[in-house]
Amino acid sequence: MGRIGMIWLAANLVVTTLLTGTLFVPGVSFGTAFSMILTGTLVGMIVLTLIGNIGTRTGLPTMAATRGAFGLRGSLLPVAANVIILMGWSWVQAMLAGVTVNFLVAELTGFSNPILFSVLCQSLVVCLAIFGHEGIAKVEPWMALLILAIMGYVFYTAFSTFSLGEYQAIPVDESLGLSGITVLDIVISTAISWTVLSADFNRLARNSKAGMIGSGIGYTLSTVCAMTLGLVAFSYVILSGKDAAEFDPTVIVGSFGAPLALVIFFSVMATNTMVVYGMVTSVINARPQLRLKFLPTALVLGGTSIAGSTLLGLLDHFTDFLTMIGAFFVPVFAIMIVDYYLIKRRSYMHDILRDSGGRYWYTRGVNWVAVGVWIIGAGASYLLTYVWPSPIGATIPAFVVSFLLYFVLSLSTRARFAGTDKGHLGETVSIPTLADE
Repeated sequence: MGRIGMIWLAANLVVTTLLTGTLFVPGVSFGTAFSMILTGTLVGMIVLTLIGNIGTRTGLPTMAATRGAFGLRGSLLPVAANVIILMGWSWVQAMLAGVTVNFLVAELTGFSNPILFSVLCQSLVVCLAIFGHEGIAKVEPWMALLILAIMGYVFYTAFSTFSLGEYQAIPVDESLGLSGITVLDIVISTAISWTVLSADFNRLARNSKAGMIGSGIGYTLSTVCAMTLGLVAFSYVILSGKDAAEFDPTVIVGSFGAPLALVIFFSVMATNTMVVYGMVTSVINARPQLRLKFLPTALVLGGTSIAGSTLLGLLDHFTDFLTMIGAFFVPVFAIMIVDYYLIKRRSYMHDILRDSGGRYWYTRGVNWVAVGVWIIGAGASYLLTYVWPSPIGATIPAFVVSFLLYFVLSLSTRARFAGTDKGHLGETVSIPTLADE
């Protein structure tokens, strides 16, 4: 339990989660922002732990587990979406690290080239992903403790300078178009973005109880701490009378100095290394029969991540990126939860590891019911966000629609999967490394 908790605590103490907290004030009040951070994290944590528990019980990584619902070939669709999302995360985090390093260098020397530093940061990440991902995984919990200590310094500075009442009294700017529900959707989308890796992490848990409690506590603590840090730091900048630009690390680094810059840099190095490594293993395990090699796959994906880190204008569209994650994966995880816990009754057979045939072949390898529900759920998410804004947000309705629709359409197949073994399948799942070359 403690080991899984530390893995999740370390995983989400990252700059993107921190800076997500800068998006909320003054669009909503400080108190509303904090309550939505807490509520959204708890809601998202439920989905994250349920998907993670599939990994604990079966030994399957998240994307391999999608074969149960989507079919052996149909699972390539969420796998492709996952690689796109992870690539986007690698770009965003590299840009944020590069902008932060550039800010410090410019302060000391006057030289400024944020694109150059973004490329250098991501190049280091790719090297670590190829040669040092195991070492990063081992030291990441220790980095988390360092980051927590620096967080304590920021919180102390912020609340010893201004009282809680002063933070709560920051005037709300309604022209920004935010509401408590909008903030809730953003926070839940953050949890969904991490759920793509939940089974990958939780397959290491000793049992379901340890995995669910450890990941639930670790994710909740790290997200609430990191996002609240961004909320507090940004509010501190506003109260100090300085120019405040949301989702800009230089704004809060300028107020809290090098310690916060170190948090941003080291968190990006640790987390982005595992993101790039996760992309590589997702691609290789998507079609094992192709026997893709680790090094050339890592070089292609790593090169793409380096090239994308130059597109600094994408930082202005981060909330749209989170919306895309929610639209892509909220329906996927609703379908997976129904399929594993209600239709397959907490059991996947070894057929899920086959290249073709077996119980998960469906129609030529695709479960078109799952694909259709996914399209409907994703469409509902976009419509409720951009066309007909929902008073209860988009993520929760999209999840409920996908959950109920897949359950109703798949209920008749439940007897077909009765009496299957509940064994652990992970021993035969390949997790490739450079040593396999």
